[in-house]
Amino acid sequence: MGSILNNIYNYLIEIINSSVIYGPLFACLLIFLESILPVLPLFVFITIIFIAYGYTYGFIISYILTCLGCLFSFFLCRTLLKSFVRKKLRKIDKLDTLMLKIDKIKLSNLVLLLAIPFTPAFVINIAASLSEMNFKKFCIAIFISKIFLIFFWGFIGTSLLESLKNPKIVIVILIMLLIAYLLSRFVTKKLDIE
Repeated sequence: MGSILNNIYNYLIEIINSSVIYGPLFACLLIFLESILPVLPLFVFITIIFIAYGYTYGFIISYILTCLGCLFSFFLCRTLLKSFVRKKLRKIDKLDTLMLKIDKIKLSNLVLLLAIPFTPAFVINIAASLSEMNFKKFCIAIFISKIFLIFFWGFIGTSLLESLKNPKIVIVILIMLLIAYLLSRFVTKKLDIE
C-alpha cells in the first residue's frame, strides 16, 4: 500500500514539474476565475501554486490572485447587475431585509465569514456588490480574510500530497477539515446566512 501511495505522489509531482511554466500559470488563471465561477476547486489550484513556487511565493501569488478575483467579481456585479437586481428585489420583502443585513454586517463578522474555507465566497462577493456595502469595507475584509484562507488551503493541499507518502498526516488533515467545516456551520447559523 505504501509503495502505491508513493507512486501516486511521485506521479503528481512529475505532472506539476513537467509543465514548469504553463501548469502554474494556468492554475494562476483558474484561481482568479474561481472568484467568478464558483464550481472551480480553489484548493486544488492553490496546492499547485504552492508546490510549483514553494510556500512563500506560492502564498503571495495565491493571495494576490484570490483578492483580485474577489474584487473583480464585486466590481463586475456592482456595475452590470446591481441596478437591475435591486429593482427586482424591491418587490420581495425578505430579500430586501437580507440586503439590509448585508449592508450592516460588522467588518469583523465579514472577515470571519470570508476566512472560513467552506463559506461560499462567490455568494458573499455578489451579495456585497448588490448591497450598499462600502467598497473600502469589502476590500479590508477581503485582504484580511484571504490570508487565513490561502494559508489553510495551501497547508491542507501540500499536506495531502505529503500524506500519500505518510498516511498519518491524513488524520491531521481530516481533523482540520472537520473543525473548519463545523466552524463554518456555526458562523452561518450565528449570522443567519444560508
